[in-house]
Amino acid sequence: MATAAPVSRLLVVRHGRTAWNAEDRAQGHADIGLDDVGRTQGESMASWLAQLRPVRLFSSDLARARETAAFLEKETGLTAVEDDRLRELDLGERTGMTRAEFTESMGDGAPEPWDVHAHVVVPGAETLEQVLDRIVPSVTEALDGLAPGETGVVVTHGAALRVALTGLLGWPLAAHATLDAMDNCAWATVVRRAGGPARLAGYNQVVPGAHPDWPSRTGVG
Repeated sequence: MATAAPVSRLLVVRHGRTAWNAEDRAQGHADIGLDDVGRTQGESMASWLAQLRPVRLFSSDLARARETAAFLEKETGLTAVEDDRLRELDLGERTGMTRAEFTESMGDGAPEPWDVHAHVVVPGAETLEQVLDRIVPSVTEALDGLAPGETGVVVTHGAALRVALTGLLGWPLAAHATLDAMDNCAWATVVRRAGGPARLAGYNQVVPGAHPDWPSRTGVG
């Protein structure tokens, strides 16, 4: 029986919870740190992922991602490479608002986002194309830098993560909206065999039973 070729594996992690996450506020480029729940999530996630022996670690330069990556640094001995291309979408005038506050501020006919991460065209906001152009090269470089059998970790943000995955997997940009919102400190697993395409092997994966803020997911990959 032939032995399966070793795969390169990139784990794309969303940062831990912040106070603004708990209040359902759009964060964008606002530099918000983790709350107590987020720190507990980060510790649990890092302990779990360290068992996969990652060899490279990358992080958005925003505080909530850097603080999440710090837990991985402690567990793995790696030093995170900060990359501002991994930042969340710049949400412009929507930054800091809940969905209700945004809808109220815009008046009748306001484009209400389906979740706090969803892209809405407002003054000062990045376009999805701009986000795609900056983040996909970053995650592609992270995956390309892994040898067969190696694992790398990228710590980024909820909305940017969905755009990153669509580009990395060669999907059309509109497909980002078909990915559900990822939980804090959950991750997606992208694998690639030598000479083959990147493939999504898992999405919204969490440490089983690690924290009550995480819903139970029996059998999730």
